[in-house]
Amino acid sequence: MAKNEVFQNLVNAVAAQALATNAADMAAFMAEPWIEDSSVTVEENLKNMIAKIGENMNIRRFEKAEQPDGLIVPYIHAGGKIGVLVSAETDSASDAVKECLKDVAMQVAAMNPKYLSSDDVSEEYKEKEKEVLLAQAKNDPKNAGKPDNIIEKMIMGRLNKELKEVCLTEQIYVKAENKETVAKYVESVAKAAGTNIKLTGFIRFETGEGLEKKEEDFAAEVAAQLG
Repeated sequence: MAKNEVFQNLVNAVAAQALATNAADMAAFMAEPWIEDSSVTVEENLKNMIAKIGENMNIRRFEKAEQPDGLIVPYIHAGGKIGVLVSAETDSASDAVKECLKDVAMQVAAMNPKYLSSDDVSEEYKEKEKEVLLAQAKNDPKNAGKPDNIIEKMIMGRLNKELKEVCLTEQIYVKAENKETVAKYVESVAKAAGTNIKLTGFIRFETGEGLEKKEEDFAAEVAAQLG
């Protein structure tokens, strides 16, 4: 993708449009009047820019974060490959608090958590994971003859371990030397700064994310075309 000034200006304008929009989905967003020229829509302007820059582009997604009683801290990783926003309730906007939230954003970039905490994980997700773990446990020859209550404890132990890997506040903080969790790290910073810091959410975007095409999908498409 082109990294020239024209492209960067387009990116900045799209970000400004996303910040101002009330659109509920991408279709509505693309149909809005373009922020810099209301005579065309966002989609029409994009087509014009594709012709001008000479490279195909697509505006695929956006999310808005609001934190009226705290801070939202951004972090850009690997020259723009990964972008993260971390929001938190806090009474302070000190450098220490901002640095803490930036560290948390770096954690999100590196470890790609799926949830803020285990409280945000749906029961449906947990039950599905338990079913998978149960099937694995019963198919393992090492567990042959073990009573159901023992297998249940094993499954819950594995599930809890998995949740710690996918839930931000329960992950081991990557910069910690004593293997403290992200929640403990934030707590220690808040205590040292004499303020409150409560993580409320995060957004993580990665270039190309969601564009991966499974081989079986491609095979199915070819088969369909061949009839």
